[in-house]
Amino acid sequence: MTGRFFCTELLIGKEKVARLKRSFVTIVGLGAVGGYVAEALGRLGVGKIRLVDYDRLETSNLNRNILALESTLGESKVEAMRKRLLDINPACCVETLEVFAAEDSFPSIFSDRPDAVIDAIDSLNPKARLLVYCHENQIPVFSAMGAATRTRIQSIQTGDLFKSRGCPLAREVRKRLRKSGIQSGIFCVYSDEPARQVPNVLPNEEDNYPRGRKRAKLGSLPTIPAIFGLTLAHHAAEYLCGSFDTSVHEVSGLA
Repeated sequence: MTGRFFCTELLIGKEKVARLKRSFVTIVGLGAVGGYVAEALGRLGVGKIRLVDYDRLETSNLNRNILALESTLGESKVEAMRKRLLDINPACCVETLEVFAAEDSFPSIFSDRPDAVIDAIDSLNPKARLLVYCHENQIPVFSAMGAATRTRIQSIQTGDLFKSRGCPLAREVRKRLRKSGIQSGIFCVYSDEPARQVPNVLPNEEDNYPRGRKRAKLGSLPTIPAIFGLTLAHHAAEYLCGSFDTSVHEVSGLA
């Protein structure tokens, strides 16, 4: 009988699979993008995964979130993903934090210093603060920009956040990072396709939307966020395996 990760070993070798098993990844945000990141890293055999999200699954998630089923509606996203990951790999150490990503929760989010962080946050200011924290503390971070309102797979790109083009969210994040003196080194996946609708959210959305309050809904497909998430997971796994091409990509925390 072949092992759980036999097919992965055939492709990348036992040594890299062993490195994944020794790795610790924190995923912040389990929406349509973050759910696919967690799914892929779990199936790759990452040994320890910390899940961070304060939200619960609702009916509008059914069209795009891998966690959303009739049987999981109303359940916390972190708990739904914890059970899913353990069903995939019972040996995985899965930690859950049902918290909002903010400076007062950073000590818990970043405790024990993860080997890599996935930023799948969909709120502007928390995203920017998390990226600043990772950059200042030299923690490798892989970030998702705006996947909603996009339909063109061909427009999905990867690279340094500061070289990205065409994404309104990325533009606003760059502005905030520059205020902290950051000019490069944030790896991201983004789309250069023009957004089909403008989000009805004020720039300082935290001042107007208390933690946990529902924000304006945006049109979204199941495909584009999934590709964003799987792309982030793939590059994070390359980094964990020692295969990430630093001559092409810059990432905070990489030597």
